[in-house]
Amino acid sequence: MNKTYKYYQNGEWRKSASGETISVSSPYLKKEIGKVQAMTRDELDESIAGAKQAQKQWASLTVRERGTYLYKWIDELLDAKESIAKCIMQEVGKGYNDALKEVERTADFIRYTIEEAYHMHGESMMGENFVGGSRSKVAIVHRVPLGVVLAIAPFNYPVNLSASKIAPALISGNTVIFKPATQGAISGVKMIEALHKTGLPKGVLNLVTGRGSVIGDYLVEHKDINMISFTGGSSNGFRIAQKTKMIPIVMELGGKDPAIVRADADLAFAADHIVAGAFSYSGQRCTAIKRVLAHESIADELAMLVQKKIEGLTVGSPEDNCTIVPLIDDSSADFVQGLIDDAVEKGAKLLVGNKRESNLIYPTLFDHVTTEMRIAWEEPFGPVLPIIRVQSDEEAIQLANESEFGLQASIFTKDVTVAFKMANEIETGSVQINGRTERGPDHFPFVGVKSSGTGTQGIRKSIESMTRDKVTVLNLQ
Repeated sequence: MNKTYKYYQNGEWRKSASGETISVSSPYLKKEIGKVQAMTRDELDESIAGAKQAQKQWASLTVRERGTYLYKWIDELLDAKESIAKCIMQEVGKGYNDALKEVERTADFIRYTIEEAYHMHGESMMGENFVGGSRSKVAIVHRVPLGVVLAIAPFNYPVNLSASKIAPALISGNTVIFKPATQGAISGVKMIEALHKTGLPKGVLNLVTGRGSVIGDYLVEHKDINMISFTGGSSNGFRIAQKTKMIPIVMELGGKDPAIVRADADLAFAADHIVAGAFSYSGQRCTAIKRVLAHESIADELAMLVQKKIEGLTVGSPEDNCTIVPLIDDSSADFVQGLIDDAVEKGAKLLVGNKRESNLIYPTLFDHVTTEMRIAWEEPFGPVLPIIRVQSDEEAIQLANESEFGLQASIFTKDVTVAFKMANEIETGSVQINGRTERGPDHFPFVGVKSSGTGTQGIRKSIESMTRDKVTVLNLQ
């Protein structure tokens, strides 16, 4: 795989005039697996200009004509799924089976997006329905594309979360500037190679790579970008929000998702979901369970059950499909270790873990975590889970809401009526009752509040975010 990959502009694969490349290293192989282009701002201008020029012609096609290209993309992705999955595994350290599922899930996502767009119809409105209006005035309302969409994807789902932006944008008549995460850029190239094979018209999608210091702000501030869809860290999201001017943005950012376990919960069931939710892919998911708020009366038993589950997790290489794999880089591991060290220093009870081998952090569980500890509030993006004991539902809700984040929460209880009441009081985009926090199914609305994002994703919602109402008023004689 160790090769230099080109960027994709106006239907062609090109090398940057800068003569510079960016090295991409495997988090577990600990070696370079490829290089991507360090594009110049002039090349970005050319990519955006190409997308802008192609947009009107692309939008003039019928939705079914656009869908034909996306159906072909599905076929090409599935034909190449093994090689793409291997690339994901090597580039971001995800277990091969999970990487393969990601590609297959992406195909399902694109397919559902096409079909959803086919069934999104406009509406008509009669003027007579409003006081003083007339039935001779009729409004025809339909959705039109915004123009050029900038899609910025994260490393942890380099294919799925890229396609979740690209497919809704393309099917609704937008053109796309696709900026993958640098650690994930090779996987991004592979999925666009599949799209290129469909015969997609030139300029409809252009892939850009480069150093953030050179192209990051330039992209989000560019006058010809009409909408931004971003998934990544909250600090970068805040920066983008400050830089953009009068254009729509949808952002999925960080999370500190709590799992609230009430005294009446099925503890074995809750422990299963908590461990799966907290530790899959080493916790490198925005929707991972990142703290447990457990009622004091059941906390001892719950902690024992969770510990036992954690001790059974596989640790090692993604090639062996281990649950716990090396984190994306050393700096991420350093950050997680800092949270662990702080908790130990301030008196948290270590139940299991606090073992490290380079960027491989073994699954770690703390009990008796207090609000003075960093791990109670900061997002680790790694395999460490704190248990915070609470005396009541009210205290659990208060702690959940004091977080700067508001992505998802879980409530484990046998009393669904109480769960619904609590769900209404928790300040998150979504609440899972008796289930782990997770993104899917992909057609559900996916929402972050506070520092967890803005706008709504989830196939139909994503299409709506990338289009606007266009109203034509017919005055009948």
